[in-house]
Amino acid sequence: MFIGKNLTNIRILNGLSRKQLADKIGVTEQAIWQYENGYVSPKLQVVNQLKAMFHVKSSYFYHHDILHFYDMDNIHIENIAYRSETINSLHKSLSESIHVKFIDAFLKKIEARISYPHNLLLEIRNDAVKFLETNFELERNCQIKHIAKLARKKIGLKENTNQDFLFLLEKAGAFVFEKEIGESIDAYSVWSEDNRAYIILGSIKKSAVRRNFDLAHELGHLLIHYKVEFSVQDKKDYRVLEDEANYFASEFLLPEEEFIKDFKYIEKKSNPDAYIDVKQKWLVSLQAIAIRAFKLGLIDYQQYRYFYMVVNKKGYKTSEPLDPTLAIQHPFKVKSILQLLFDNGFYSVTGLMDEMRIDQSFLSILTGLDEDFFILNRNKEEKRFSVNELNVKTNF
Repeated sequence: MFIGKNLTNIRILNGLSRKQLADKIGVTEQAIWQYENGYVSPKLQVVNQLKAMFHVKSSYFYHHDILHFYDMDNIHIENIAYRSETINSLHKSLSESIHVKFIDAFLKKIEARISYPHNLLLEIRNDAVKFLETNFELERNCQIKHIAKLARKKIGLKENTNQDFLFLLEKAGAFVFEKEIGESIDAYSVWSEDNRAYIILGSIKKSAVRRNFDLAHELGHLLIHYKVEFSVQDKKDYRVLEDEANYFASEFLLPEEEFIKDFKYIEKKSNPDAYIDVKQKWLVSLQAIAIRAFKLGLIDYQQYRYFYMVVNKKGYKTSEPLDPTLAIQHPFKVKSILQLLFDNGFYSVTGLMDEMRIDQSFLSILTGLDEDFFILNRNKEEKRFSVNELNVKTNF
């Protein structure tokens, strides 16, 4: 029997409305509604189109999908925090929440033989919540500064570098993924109900320094905006939340005392090129460095204004010095978990595909891992027989 809920879930996962899906496969919007609500089962030709489009097997639509077996209420759409200039549509938010729900269910499926270390990020969040509750009279920026300093220390970043930030964040308990989110969103994050922190990074090509700021921005949301309902904010309140996350990122990535020391050695403070060494040290953009310097009073308004005139003149809004050479870090945690399971024979790529009734491309899209990773591990599954195993002997 065709399971309409599976089609609903995977349609939303791919960001399609019923009408958009109907147009793609040549049926009516009413037909899609009937499939999803169990009034009509699609013909084999339609099922074949659906499986090709969504990278699943035909049998996917006749057995409950992975979401059926795990708690779909573990991820709340209203708590997703976007790094974006605008509030996102309900349609987009619904699609991204389903994506995280699929990730969450997938991890729960493979984690039976995995034991994680202490969730340090949860500890930091609880410390932050307690601090905010007991220091509510403090000015907001002072609250954020304290939490940024606390987080940097507990995660284990050294005082004078942001090297290995992504690694340390994953080690602390975050689950970080890459995904094609679109050009209007840089990243987003959310806490699950069972206290797992998810960060989704846009996979559109960007610099290492912008990625660092995205990560710090989302860490800010996770720590200072826990349980905030982002989906019900108006534009003004949403902008305040984004500004707070940006302030957290600035405080976290450019700690005040060390940053002021570095700034003493910059002679031409209105010249972006004078900041290149600072950028290389902290792995933060020239523009973020200038904003930090201005807010700390290290440069005045005229210097700040001239700085941006030069930035625009030299095209640094698009690409800054060092951007092509600084290596972009990619999430490694989930890849390592899967490799451990594959190497120890607890799971295989083929086994996962068969159990979930999906294609290799679906695994790649879901996890954000390059498809070559799954191809390599599938190739290892092929049995190589030796002559000894054939029990063939010579007569000599």
